[in-house]
Amino acid sequence: MGSSSKAGRRTKVGRKGMKRKCMICLQAAALAVLSLSIAGTAAAKYGQGSQSGQGGQSQPPAKQSDKSKTPDATPLTLDAPAPVNAEEDAAYKAFQDVPPTDLNKRIELGEAFNQKYPQSRYRPVVFSTLTMAYLQSGQVQKMIETGEKAIELTPNDVTTLAILGQTIPRALNATSADPAKQLEKAETYSKKAIEITPALPKPPNLTDEAFDKAKNQTLASAHSGLGLVYVRRGKFAEAIPELEQSVKLDPSPDPVNFYLLGMANQKASHFDDAVTAFSKCAGMQSSLQGTCKTMAEEAKKLGATQLSAPK
Repeated sequence: MGSSSKAGRRTKVGRKGMKRKCMICLQAAALAVLSLSIAGTAAAKYGQGSQSGQGGQSQPPAKQSDKSKTPDATPLTLDAPAPVNAEEDAAYKAFQDVPPTDLNKRIELGEAFNQKYPQSRYRPVVFSTLTMAYLQSGQVQKMIETGEKAIELTPNDVTTLAILGQTIPRALNATSADPAKQLEKAETYSKKAIEITPALPKPPNLTDEAFDKAKNQTLASAHSGLGLVYVRRGKFAEAIPELEQSVKLDPSPDPVNFYLLGMANQKASHFDDAVTAFSKCAGMQSSLQGTCKTMAEEAKKLGATQLSAPK
């Protein structure tokens, strides 16, 4: 009981830093993946103009690939888009033109758009973009609600799946309602993102480098979320490979994931690996730096007095 409560307190240490890092590192790649994950929608065509034909040509491979890997997933198209009028186009363009740093304005225009045009073909993009905006502004509960609406509209939106999968278990605390159910949802979202992302076709408007970086960021977030789900369930042996994948794939490694990897290894009695992970966390500028230094020393002491478990 004592060690469990300590772990709980340590998980809370630097939670603000966790969220802030998550917000920053996901933004650019997440928006790039968004553009490819809903390729073929009218919103993507609106933004690309002459490339809309290419987007349409890329749809069959996406459907075929998704069907072979996730037979119950909805294709990334809107079957019968509602007609678009000039006023709706202008409202959508105004929303898209808001600088990414002006979160309040982006949220204001996005919510107004969804309310005024409830049948718009642009709603998948608006909801997915709002999900990111709410995350960046620290409105986690609103982010989760909006993200789940985005998933209802576009079940294969890997960006939103990964964001939800990572953020839900990080946001859990002692007052969270039905934490077991929340962890189940996070597990489902993360696993689906991990399954779908590798099969996504590259859209013509992205370079190979940008596409690979976006996919790796999405996968890193999804593996991080799944790893934390296992940590919270006390399944440390299962958490370790997920967190290892996360830090391996992440273009901008998150100290939170090194911290979680260190904690999972320590709980699994892999003390040398715990020291390595905590030391990497301690070497990165974040609110977890001091905590990770302390944890690295603790793991060293445990390794000197206890037998390490076989891998």
